[in-house]
Amino acid sequence: MPHRPNELEHRYGDHVHILQDPLANTLLAKLCSDDTQQPEVNRLVSALYRDLVATVISNELPSVNVERSTRMTAQHPNAIWRGRIIDPAARVAVVCVARAGIFPSQVTYDFLNELLDPKGVRQDHMLMNRVTDEAGHIAGAAIQGAKIGGSVEGTTLLVPDPMGATGTTLVTLIDHYRKNVPGTPASAIAVNLIITPEYIRKIKEESPGTLIYAYRVDRGLSEADVLASVPGEHWDRERGLSDEGYIIPGGGGLGEVMNNAFV
Repeated sequence: MPHRPNELEHRYGDHVHILQDPLANTLLAKLCSDDTQQPEVNRLVSALYRDLVATVISNELPSVNVERSTRMTAQHPNAIWRGRIIDPAARVAVVCVARAGIFPSQVTYDFLNELLDPKGVRQDHMLMNRVTDEAGHIAGAAIQGAKIGGSVEGTTLLVPDPMGATGTTLVTLIDHYRKNVPGTPASAIAVNLIITPEYIRKIKEESPGTLIYAYRVDRGLSEADVLASVPGEHWDRERGLSDEGYIIPGGGGLGEVMNNAFV
């Protein structure tokens, strides 16, 4: 049962899925507005992530053929529905990245527990932060602590992190799993609201094979002719990051916004 959502045309490669969804764009624009505050912020994040994760589930998790009776089966024995559904035995590890990823990860984890056999769903935790140089430029990401629930053999690894800016956090996280966690995951998937061309390039170069799902690619510091072209067509000239590593136009530091902690 092929399932492919409407996606933005781009030249970034098959591992990148940028959804074309007017409703999501509406909610995301509202989330990024300067006058949107809590509790509306988390309501919007929850709605956006539930729909985005639903798309990832339909596209990337294994499915199986089933036969199911209905309320009409007692009166009509042939009232049996046969079709394909998401395999309830699918194994998924949701990686919670503090702090912007805490709430999106919980939304994702709860949704998967509703859909799948909860015995195959777990939530890992990574405490990470950006590392900056003396000029304030991002120099990498550091892991301050991790709580990981065992092997990832055959597991789909989902990383719900709203802002895919530089890519250093995701690359460091995937590298940590590869070197320190037993087993080989079936796939690793970054689930972002907004990403940048720089983020995509970083993932492609340093974590090849990692899939990216997002609602928007922001490249607002690119020149006018680049903005008028298909995303990725002039990838070497695209720019979506400020010198401080924030996405332009983006939504500001969403980790701070969601936690009302502006530090």
